[in-house]
Amino acid sequence: MSWPARTACPPAFRNVLGHSKSFVTVLRTAARAAPSEASICIMGESGVGKEVVAEALHYSSRRAGGPLIKINCAAIPENLMESELFGYEKGAFTGAKATGNPGKFELANGGTLFLDEIGEMPMSMQVKLLRALQEHEITRVGATRTIKLDFRLITATNRDLEAMVEEGTFREDLYYRINVIALTIPPLRERREDINVYASLFLEELGRQYGRTYRLSAEALDLLNRYYWPGNV
Repeated sequence: MSWPARTACPPAFRNVLGHSKSFVTVLRTAARAAPSEASICIMGESGVGKEVVAEALHYSSRRAGGPLIKINCAAIPENLMESELFGYEKGAFTGAKATGNPGKFELANGGTLFLDEIGEMPMSMQVKLLRALQEHEITRVGATRTIKLDFRLITATNRDLEAMVEEGTFREDLYYRINVIALTIPPLRERREDINVYASLFLEELGRQYGRTYRLSAEALDLLNRYYWPGNV
């Protein structure tokens, strides 16, 4: 990654590969935001590297020694989301563990909670998430007592949250709560300087895997640079 000589690149960001000006600009903003406790929302198309940036943010923060708990909101059925996020007490529902179970918020205590695909969270859960963020406390499913927690929130989405707010499918108060600092990662087709960088990296990895040396011809590089890259990196 290209970094201004006068600015020290945080170690965690050295693993984020990319040389294009637009991408480095986002990374510089992320590096400045990392030490804060502000909630960060990372936006961009699928495959642009939102999770990689989230990891760099965590490991560049004062919470680097704590857990980084990741959860993909799109991968959890709506009827299980509350217990996944907040945990549950024993006997809370049929099939519940006899000992109960902590949720992702509890597991992130002292560290960072990364909610990927936050735009897929159903409205029924958004108000509960908002309260957890406002009060920094949760109540397990089937419990009566609250649990105070210390965590930093990072979210990511490939959806247009502002448009969703206008449509009424995403709460406006939650939007402003999670979007204190916004980072928008440009798609690969808008940072074509990075295509050759990634191609070289992946070829090196394949070479180590198969014990061979691979090279891209000028014609192949030209095709890669002219491709639209709908899946990004």
